[in-house]
Parts: sequence; C-alpha cells; structure tokens
Amino acid sequence: MALNLDTLGLAATVTATGITAPDYQTILNTVTGYFQQIYGSDAYLAPDSKDGQMVALVALAIHDANNSAIGVYNSFSPATAVGNGLASNVKINGIQRAAAVNSTVDVLIAGTAGTTITNGSVKDGNSVIWNLPAQVVIDVAGSVIVTATCATTGAITALPGTVNQINTPTLGWSSATNPSAAAVGSADETDAALRARQAISVALPSLTPFEAIDGAIANIGGVTRHVLFENDTGSTDGNGLPAHSISAVIEGGDATSIADTLRSKKGQGVSTYGTTSITVPDEYGNPQVISFSRPIAVPVFISLTLTVFTGYTSVIGDQIKAAIADYINSLSIGSDVLLSRVYSPANLGAVSGGASKYYDINDLSIGTSAAAVAAGNIDIAWDESASCSVDDILIQVAS
Repeated sequence: MALNLDTLGLAATVTATGITAPDYQTILNTVTGYFQQIYGSDAYLAPDSKDGQMVALVALAIHDANNSAIGVYNSFSPATAVGNGLASNVKINGIQRAAAVNSTVDVLIAGTAGTTITNGSVKDGNSVIWNLPAQVVIDVAGSVIVTATCATTGAITALPGTVNQINTPTLGWSSATNPSAAAVGSADETDAALRARQAISVALPSLTPFEAIDGAIANIGGVTRHVLFENDTGSTDGNGLPAHSISAVIEGGDATSIADTLRSKKGQGVSTYGTTSITVPDEYGNPQVISFSRPIAVPVFISLTLTVFTGYTSVIGDQIKAAIADYINSLSIGSDVLLSRVYSPANLGAVSGGASKYYDINDLSIGTSAAAVAAGNIDIAWDESASCSVDDILIQVAS
C-alpha cells in the first residue's frame, strides 16, 4: 500500500487559532506505524535495535523542525517573541530594549551664578564617584539641579544627602548634595519588562495627551519605574495637585530629558507639579519651568520568627531575605506593602515543595523602622516607593 505523504499529519499547521504540531511521542508512533506497514508488523523496533534508533532519529528530526517553525511563527508577535526576536519586533513601535544602566541621582549644585563646571564629578561617603553632565552652568539663582551618573556599574544606592562631596574642585562651585535617593541601576531589560513597555509605547502617538505623556516617560532611557497623575478639576485634589495640572513621579532617567519630554507632550494650559523643578527652553528658546517628583523611598523593616525543622540552614534564611526584598523592591510607586502578600515570598516554594518544608512561619511583622514592626500593612503615599534591604530583615528561630 503506497503512502500518501499529504496526509501524514506530522507537520506544524497554522490555523485561525494559531500554530500547532503533534508532540514527539505522536510523531514516533506514527513513523513506527508506517515503518511496520512497509516492512511488516513483525519488524523489531525496540530502542536497542538499529531500525528502532533510525525511526527515533527521523521522528526527532520532524519534531525539531516543527519546533523551529513554531519558534519562527511566535517570533513575529511581541506577546510570544523572545530575546533578539522581541527586540526586533518592538522597533516598529519606535522603542528598543533598554541596555544595562548605572545608578543615577539628582544633585543640587550651588555656587556663583554663571560658573561653568566641565567634566565635573561628586562622590558620596563611600568614595563612590558620580559623574556630572559634561558641562554644568550654575544659573542666576546660584544653584542648578543636574543628574549625576554613577561611575561604578551595578545597583549602587545613595540615600538623600549622602552624595555631598565635590570630587573635582572648580572655582565658583561651593557645594553639592542630593535632595532625593539615587535611582538604582539595573541589568539589561528583561523580555517581560520590554513587553510591558511595548504595550505602553503604543500610546506615544495617541490623541489623548495623558496616555501620550505616560508612553513617552516610559521610553526615556534609564527610567525604571514611573507613575503619572492628573488633576483636571478646578481645585486642588487629595494628593495636593493644583487645579489643571499633571504630576509625574519618576525613578531613574536624566532630569533634563524628563523635563524636555513633559514640556513637549503636556497639553496647553496644563501645569506640571512636583518637588524637582528644571528650566528647559521651548521651541522658541523661551525658558519653561517643568516640575516632577522623584519617589520618596520608604524603608521597610521585616521581622520573622520561624520554627525550623531538620535540613534548615542559614542559607535558607538568606534566600528568604532575598525573596522578600526582591518582592518589596518590585512594587510600583505608590503601592502599599500588604502583610498578607509578604507571606508569599517568605514561603519559599511552598506550592512546589521547595525549601519552605524546612521551616514554618510563627510570626511575620513589618514596619518602617526596626522598633515599630507590627502585624499590619504599611501605607505608601502616591509619591513614595517601598524600599527593602536584606540587612533590614531579621529572622529569629523559635526555641
């Protein structure tokens, strides 16, 4: 009986619902059946036979070809593409994968009006150097806010007021300090983060200014988190936003680039509100004062009491701390820290039977200081962000 190659049904198939392909075992069973149809049902095709191994190789080749076809098909959609395929896809939205960024911090430079600082830098108490823009000019008020970039790659932190040493003395430059905490650097943008930003970026050419501003902010290099608020009423709202204003709370990114973006995207008659004010020129060269805010870091302290079982080690304790800190630091700006949600990262692999089998949580308390932890939630204001360090997590073992 001759084989009909058109009806084998082993190839990947594209339909209205997407692409599908038979699994390896189905392919192997089908190829085995056709082999026996040709050479007889008594053909010996066990894995230890030469013919059996050849049939398995043919089935595997078909399976690999199908997987390649599925991968190519999926690479055309931002929802399913990965790696370089995803990076190529998002270019149609005018964006690209964000490369690893160094930490940045806004620095208030004070001194004699008109002083020009060329290739200047400041440093913090740990002697970590932060480079200023190539040229900084102190304005007529005797001060200027610029964004300094950490010279050291990695997640370098700096609390408010700690970047306060002049590293390159310049005549007319008297002092420097950082009013807000540094935006911590990050590694290359992940596929998940890029997909989320791609979804926002489609609002860049939108007709609604609010969504256009939100998309433009997300596309500024170095911005790691942001949130945008609008008060379109005629009176001050509950967050303190003036009437007919917008307020952006942005972590990371160059302050001048942010101000330029807000100026170019905001609607007519709409003011900007925030704790950081930058003067940028409009298209006619007229100075425009643009304001936005950096998130205020709210330190989160954790206290856990555990009953431990055989197999528990200090390494597991370190894993608990890292999981909790990662979760809290991933919360969006303005998101409250909910006690019940902290239990999830604290229970390592509870569902899959991971390391949590070696301990039980007796008590979990959180707070904004080590002396004020309690079994309750932490309220985070609209312009604040929760921040947690593994050093601020205390694990005690019940006796």
